[in-house]
Amino acid sequence: MADIPNDPSVGIDAATGGTITGWDHVQQSLMDIFWTRFGERVMREWYGSFIPGLLGQNITTQDVTPFFVAVASAIEQWEPRYRVTELVPVKVTRTGELHIFMAGEYRPRAVYGDFTVEGARRVDVFVGADGIRSQSRQDGQ
Repeated sequence: MADIPNDPSVGIDAATGGTITGWDHVQQSLMDIFWTRFGERVMREWYGSFIPGLLGQNITTQDVTPFFVAVASAIEQWEPRYRVTELVPVKVTRTGELHIFMAGEYRPRAVYGDFTVEGARRVDVFVGADGIRSQSRQDGQ
């Protein structure tokens, strides 16, 4: 049986075209999932999330829960290397901006069925008129 690499998270950096690995690759994957509408990809019509349909609207306090559901379900469905453990609204403004704190577990080998947690990861997600962006930090930072 072939050896499985310790860090199977390897891909192409969308910004530079270079190699991206580990947690950086997972975070890029999360943003790709969040930005992609269902039906947008020809060969993978069911890939994506409901998040793009929520963007461009004035997000009110009533819209926070559907946004959380869209985030959590998209991650659960498409990104096994990250498991959300907590979603907390940080800020909702009258201009439709939303800032949420997302905590979870980084499981780098989950694509191979090994759900061992390497560590906690925190992601700040910002949603506004310019779309969605995130900022990440490891536990303890």
